[in-house]
Amino acid sequence: MSARHLWFAIGTLVVTGSVLTAAASSLDHGTLSSAETRICIEADEHFPRLTTLRGRGSSADSGADWVNRAVESLPAQVEMHGTGQSLQWQYDRAASHWGGREILLVYVAEHPRLRLSWRWRARAEHGPLEHSTAIQNLDSEEIWLPLIPSFSFDWRVSTQTPLQRFWVEKGADTPSAEGTHEDAVLEGTPWRGTSSTYARPIPNQPREMIPYLLVHDTRAEQRGWYLGIEFSGRTQITLQRSGDSLRGEAGLNPQPAPYRTRLLPQETFNTPEIFLGAVRGGADGAGNILRRWVRTVLNNPQTLRDPRYPLMVNNSWGSGMAADETLARRMIGQSRDLGLEMFHLDAGWFRGVGDWQADSAKFPHGIGAVADYAHQLNLKFGLWIDWTQAGVSTAMDAPNVSDPNTRAWLIADPPVGWQHREAFKGITMDLGIGAVQRWAAATLERVVTDNRLDMLEHDGYLVAQGSTRAAHGDPLTADLKPRIYEDSGYLWAEGRDDTDVSYHATRAYYALYEQLRQRHPALLLEVCNDGGRMVDFGSAAHGDYFSITDTYDPLSNRRAFFDASFALPPAMLESYVGTWPVLQLDNLRYMLRSGMMGWFSLMLDSNLWTPEQRAVARTEFALYKSALRPLIREADLYHVSARPDGVRWDGIEYYSDRQQRGVLFVFRGSDPRQRAHRFRLRGLDPQRRYGLRFQDRGAGADVVASGQALMRDGLEVKLIAPLSSELVFLALIP
Repeated sequence: MSARHLWFAIGTLVVTGSVLTAAASSLDHGTLSSAETRICIEADEHFPRLTTLRGRGSSADSGADWVNRAVESLPAQVEMHGTGQSLQWQYDRAASHWGGREILLVYVAEHPRLRLSWRWRARAEHGPLEHSTAIQNLDSEEIWLPLIPSFSFDWRVSTQTPLQRFWVEKGADTPSAEGTHEDAVLEGTPWRGTSSTYARPIPNQPREMIPYLLVHDTRAEQRGWYLGIEFSGRTQITLQRSGDSLRGEAGLNPQPAPYRTRLLPQETFNTPEIFLGAVRGGADGAGNILRRWVRTVLNNPQTLRDPRYPLMVNNSWGSGMAADETLARRMIGQSRDLGLEMFHLDAGWFRGVGDWQADSAKFPHGIGAVADYAHQLNLKFGLWIDWTQAGVSTAMDAPNVSDPNTRAWLIADPPVGWQHREAFKGITMDLGIGAVQRWAAATLERVVTDNRLDMLEHDGYLVAQGSTRAAHGDPLTADLKPRIYEDSGYLWAEGRDDTDVSYHATRAYYALYEQLRQRHPALLLEVCNDGGRMVDFGSAAHGDYFSITDTYDPLSNRRAFFDASFALPPAMLESYVGTWPVLQLDNLRYMLRSGMMGWFSLMLDSNLWTPEQRAVARTEFALYKSALRPLIREADLYHVSARPDGVRWDGIEYYSDRQQRGVLFVFRGSDPRQRAHRFRLRGLDPQRRYGLRFQDRGAGADVVASGQALMRDGLEVKLIAPLSSELVFLALIP
């Protein structure tokens, strides 16, 4: 039996598995709420527990409560000097705090001396509540901690209640054909979703998830709860229904087992923070609460204060590694002429992997001179880097894989005769090592300062997910050799310590970016990681936007956006618009608009466009800035069609109550028979009237309709050509 399944019998409290079979009187109890969610907390003598989750506005007898029978599984033992040491936790009432926007319960153990802080907090008026556990080692000896789930639950639910499980995949590499999952929660069928910092699609294996799960009743109000993890490392969420029990947990991924982590004297281990909320209205109901909460709580306030966010960007990767000073200056001029707002210099500017200095043959005047030229034309300037990679450069301060000092930083020694498989990929250094952190901090500061950056993109395999180094050595498993192999152009190490390696590297990555942002508060940070592999809530708290897929055609962009927009603000969701066959101007609009529902980045040589095509692009970009961006920044979002498949029609609706207006993005698929489609709009006032304007049809096509008719009967849209699009703007009539 593992430590996390070891249960206690205290007084009249008898706990079997995770089911509370007899009540115990708590020492203290209280509640914590947001506008939508209320939880009840109890502090017993030896453990805390969440007893009830309820949607605000629901009465106690409405059947809307989620009663939790799980007892918080505080560690039953730790390891010292190679032997297990049992723990006895005692509630510290004086150190605990109840009230306001936080409940903090403190438990202490004496042998060894440990302090456990169990916290729930409400950081915004609307949205979910957050939970984390911290364990501080107050002893003079190091200890080894077992796995501590961030949150465990065992909801009591009627066997007659029909439930659905909703989750979405990351768009890593290329979005899959399914992407968005809504499945019945069936008796006895376990489910497990995982996330990490490098979501490699593996044949015949489930895709990684954005670490977010919604479970809701399928009846009219679609009441339910949602749970997410605010961490980019190796995590999991599990769920299983059995009789009247719906149980699971969220937190670090325990596989491969057994998980252990070293805690030195005075160090603190923090479980990944989770959020939990009650909701009605299904996936879009939860999404509109969650996106607002992410903007309020996780996003950088300074970024959101800029009315140009999200920016329109021109990216050099359409020319690949061939980018040089001449090309960059030409693209900066094109960016200004098209009305774009930032030039992004992608890979190809540097001397070598790990040697993050300008290639003097390509950029004789340095990268700073290119940034200065962009600034002269009133454009921002961004730069690509994969800053945890070591290569073969012999330049001073460049980590070289053959250097003995650098080798101690690598996740594994390079194979004999190792060479770059791709010019921008090296061998990953482990950010969990202090020396690597110090080198990275100095390198990031120099790159940002010397090159006058407005934006820094990190790409590739940034956060190590496995290592052969002793820095993570678990004494129980040090004799087990990890697997070392090459894949996706990188070297990988897989072993028993993978989750711990990922945990410490992720924490270090966060700390480095927090320091960088303190020194450069206006700096934008793009989270790319080979396109869509690190899309999660921890990244949302440390970056300003994500690349959501590494495939640039219209269908892939719309699929990745459809999926990720259920959980994250659309302003954060970047689509790369790349080369795609454009036969007619309608196809060009279709291509551009497929990337204009969130953050837009152009990734092609616009010099190849005809004057007529450039004129269309300028019009679309101006429309984005004047009419679309204000909605993308704050409006509610509704998925008013099935997920895009490229054959049928699909659409996304924005509507803002504050602005009293919205827009419907419409895309016609390839089926020549489907000339029209009816979209049922959402989020409107059924008693009010709305004016609708079709962007491409002209003023003669304007329509007035009631909110009730638009939501009940829908709006019919007709398009002549397959693979074309329309924007339908709607505004409340006073």
